Amino acid sequence: MSAFAAELIETARAIAAPGKGILAADESTGTIGKRFDAINVENTEPNRRKYRQLLFTSEGLQEHISGVIFYEETLYQSTDDGTQFVDVLKAKGIIPGIKVDKGIKPLAGTNGECVTQGMDDLDVRCAKYYAQGARFAKWRAVLHIKDTIGATPSDCAIIENANTLARYASICQQNGLVPIVEPEVLMDGDFSIEVAAACTEKVLAACYKALSDHHVLLEGTLLKPNMVRSGSDAAVQASAEEIGLATVRVLQHTVPCAVPGITFLSGGMSEENASLSLNAINQAPGPRPWSLTFSYGRALQQSCLQAWKGSDDNVAAAQAVLLARARANGLANLGQYTGGAGGEGANTSTFVKGYVY
Repeated sequence: MSAFAAELIETARAIAAPGKGILAADESTGTIGKRFDAINVENTEPNRRKYRQLLFTSEGLQEHISGVIFYEETLYQSTDDGTQFVDVLKAKGIIPGIKVDKGIKPLAGTNGECVTQGMDDLDVRCAKYYAQGARFAKWRAVLHIKDTIGATPSDCAIIENANTLARYASICQQNGLVPIVEPEVLMDGDFSIEVAAACTEKVLAACYKALSDHHVLLEGTLLKPNMVRSGSDAAVQASAEEIGLATVRVLQHTVPCAVPGITFLSGGMSEENASLSLNAINQAPGPRPWSLTFSYGRALQQSCLQAWKGSDDNVAAAQAVLLARARANGLANLGQYTGGAGGEGANTSTFVKGYVY
């Protein structure tokens, strides 16, 4: 067992605290550039630092945010007064985290499937990030549904990604970082929610078999899955209530109760739909022994970016938008969100086909 076992358990439980979730601010330089293009802001290091400063210095952020995922550049950046971002968050009681994967590569011989890279020097980087103040990490695997007969995701892609996630989790724990295990089944396609449920269940089952085989301490981990919903091009789109029921049922079939928290990705849903779906998940019938909460990037930041537009004059307004969305998701974690936060802009889709970051 890791020498960090007690600390890992404490960190994972703190991130999974009631009414709170994760702000995913780990967009790569290229991805944040696309977000900046939409608001006519130049993608430079000073502008990236200024925007992340806006996020992290928001007054009251800690009321509904328990952890923030950094991109490596951001982990070493500071505010205008020289205070490192990690220290800004720690002063608020928010736990800093770090994206550690290096993106996806094609898995040869498959129907366009992929595997995530970044394993070679992971132990060295994890130790370095821990020394800088990070206490959890994230690694994203991507699985595809390209048919409705069960051929994809293939066994090859599922097993390869499950074992890679498990190896990553083990390395993180040996170096003091709580691993967020993220096996994202992309909701790209015209498949039904029933097909999404079957594929997601198969992927999660393989992941927890691999985590067991690699002797990962589940109490010191978090899961970041997709919600189970209709494909983006499906003629019939599942309701929030149907998403909640299907998602919880899959989790009940696959995720051990030792896992303290499940922090969903938004998967391109609008800010409002991501909040409403999370709320429905927390109102679904049956046992829910984990904290079912959020780890949102686009679904926390899209309206905030639109409010900011790169202007110092708009910082306070943008922070207010961010806090309103964080509060909506904190209430959704408790099953108490009734809708309406953010106005019409919160209904704008954040979907990007084949999303990479």
